[in-house]
Amino acid sequence: MDATPRPPTLAGLRRTYEGEPLLESDLASDPIAQFTTWFQDALDAGLPEPNAMVLATASAGGRPSARTVLLKGCDERGFVFYTNYESRKGRDLAENARASLLFPWHPIRRQVRIEGTVTRISHEESAAYFNSRPYGSRIGAWASRQSAVVRSREELDARYEELAARWPEDPPVPDFWGGYRVRPIEMEFWQGQLDRMHDRLRYRRTRPGWVLERLAP
Repeated sequence: MDATPRPPTLAGLRRTYEGEPLLESDLASDPIAQFTTWFQDALDAGLPEPNAMVLATASAGGRPSARTVLLKGCDERGFVFYTNYESRKGRDLAENARASLLFPWHPIRRQVRIEGTVTRISHEESAAYFNSRPYGSRIGAWASRQSAVVRSREELDARYEELAARWPEDPPVPDFWGGYRVRPIEMEFWQGQLDRMHDRLRYRRTRPGWVLERLAP
């Protein structure tokens, strides 16, 4: 008897979206203000980790990569996340300081897509956040040479225990770790509708300010 797992029938997987249309008049004049409103809606809806976002980067040669990270700051300057500067994403951003973010809030039929330029935040900002993290996470930042090959889980755990013994409390901020800020140049607000006629409203940064445009679904 053939025990090979059968792939799922993907073509038939679909979901019907329906709801009130998203109109230009519904949106704030500033996309950060609009994001703040939608983020609060995601919180109120009880979505798990609404600050989880897909971060896409590319190397200087154009090789793309994507992963999920957590949004840890948002204001008029942009969107902040933290990572190891020597990780795959850190190396990408050193070569190509542009990124895309995606917040996939599918349970409430919404997505937010952001494109922008990326800069490191100040050491003082990074240190303030690092020192607010649980002790184990701070040791973990030291223990993990993020994106590097490790021989085994045992090697990783041994390094963690070694560093925990070195700093039984208050580990310092690693010099290879810190925050990045994505300064948006485009922000798209997507809301699902019937018959794939989704609403897509995009803010595009121009020299006088933001321009709001509707995109075909």
